Order: sequence, then C-alpha cells, then structure tokens
Amino acid sequence: MTGKGKKPAVRAPALQGLISTAPEETASTSLPITDIQTGAAHQPRRRAQEANLETLSASIREHGVLQPLLVRSTPTGYELVAGERRLRAAVLAGLSEVPVLIRDLNDHEALEAALIENLQREGLEIIDEVDSTLSLVANRLRIPREDARDRLLEHLRRPERTDGLVELDALFLQLGRGSWRSFAKNKLRILNWPEAVLAAMRDQGLPYTIAGVIAAAPSQHQSALLTFALKPATKLEVRAEAQRLSPPKARSIDRQLSEQLAKRLSSQRWLTALDKEDQKALAGWLKKMPDRIRQALEEA
Repeated sequence: MTGKGKKPAVRAPALQGLISTAPEETASTSLPITDIQTGAAHQPRRRAQEANLETLSASIREHGVLQPLLVRSTPTGYELVAGERRLRAAVLAGLSEVPVLIRDLNDHEALEAALIENLQREGLEIIDEVDSTLSLVANRLRIPREDARDRLLEHLRRPERTDGLVELDALFLQLGRGSWRSFAKNKLRILNWPEAVLAAMRDQGLPYTIAGVIAAAPSQHQSALLTFALKPATKLEVRAEAQRLSPPKARSIDRQLSEQLAKRLSSQRWLTALDKEDQKALAGWLKKMPDRIRQALEEA
C-alpha cells in the first residue's frame, strides 16, 4: 500500500454511531479502490445480490457514492469495515476511488460496525438477521459465537440471572429491532431446523417461507423437497410436492372432540373460569405441542 492520500485516523469514542456518516460528525476523504483490502474475517455478507448490485451501480454512475465506506488503517493498508456492497457497485460503475471514513477501530469495534450495517440493510432475510444478531451478542458479551444462542435462551429460562443483561438491553436498543427477549422467543427457533435447510437459506437464498415448509415435512422427504425447491419453485409448488410425497393418512383424531377443544380454547370466558391448577395443567399440555404442529398452526 502506498501512503498517498492517507489521513489521520479518527478514534471512535464509543460504538454508538460507529457507522454514522453525518457531515457534521466527521469528515470523509477519498481513497483509491485498489488501496482498500476486502475479505476480512469480520465481513458478514455471504451472498451477493447481483440484480440489486447492478441497480446500485447505475445509481453510483449517475450520482456517485453518497454514503462513505467505513475503513480502518492496518499495518498493511486500509481494511474495509462496512460498505462492501457499495464498494463492489463502485467497481462495476468504473470508479477508481471512493469516499471513506477512516477510523481507528479494534477488532471488536470493527466487527460490531460491520454487523450493525448488515442488520440495517433493506430486505434482510431472517437467517441473516439471526446469524448477525447472534454474532453481535457474542461480540458484545465477549463469548464464543456458538455460545450466544444458549446464553439468550438461558436468560429466558432463568430471569434471576442478571450478568450481561445491561449489555444485551443496550445492544438491542441500539439496533432498534425489538428486545432481546422477543428475538430469543420468536426468531431463534429457526435454528432448530435441519442444517441442510439452514445452509440453503444462507448460501443459496432459499426463502424463509419455503424453508419452513421443508422443515415441517417428514425428515425422509426433506432432501427431495430441498432439491425441488431450489429449481426454483414457489411455496405453493413446494407445499404440493410435500403433500404428494407424504399424502394425508386416515384420520386418527376424534373430529368432534377436536372441534370442541378448538371452541373451548377460543373462549376467553371458559379459560378464565378454570382454576389456577387447571390453567397450569392446560398451559403445560399446550407447551408439549410438537414444533411441527405449532408451526403449521402459525402458518395456517
């Protein structure tokens, strides 16, 4: 790397606002694209959305790069922290240099800035949200990435455990995507899906709604359904194929009893009339509902 155009790095006083680019907060400079190193371990993006990249590239040809990239100075040059998509689009647009913010960031700060930008992009897929959020939790709590999920679930099970709660509350407030409790209750469950389904979501863009159909199918049919879905196929087509592979069996459920149960469970008056012991027993019974049936009810 050459020293041409190098500016003094700006030390970020706090992680809050790391990727803010308001002119009044900090000035940007320009760097040759060839001076910016990419492919660092903290870059969260896995797949390139080529169609959207072309659209952004066309905009850059007309208006330039409106939001500077975030980079940090290293002993071997400038390393991209946030803005990989803008950088790639600038290359497609034929630019030789791009506007950048140069900040003095350690590895934890660089990872956090990259992940936060990833979470703020439009059209974020749920698997990317889950993965990036867990990486942020691990980074903020200074624990291994594979332990982040267990830590969140443990906090749900054990409200008396308070270590790390201040950090979690602050992180999710900063993200503006709801509380960590809501995230742990409603979104972490997709990591229970088969690994092949999750891999297809991460690496091949399998939509969440279709992935849910495959995950709910009998395990012996999931591989065939995954191949079928990636042709690609629509959700309706995948659902039809799942039904073809596993046709409904003869009813073994008492239809009259199930209808009575549905009627009672939808009656607030009936539910409130139960004593505490019966309410507790009913809650425990519903909690034992298989995930496959619960998911089918949610998607109905």
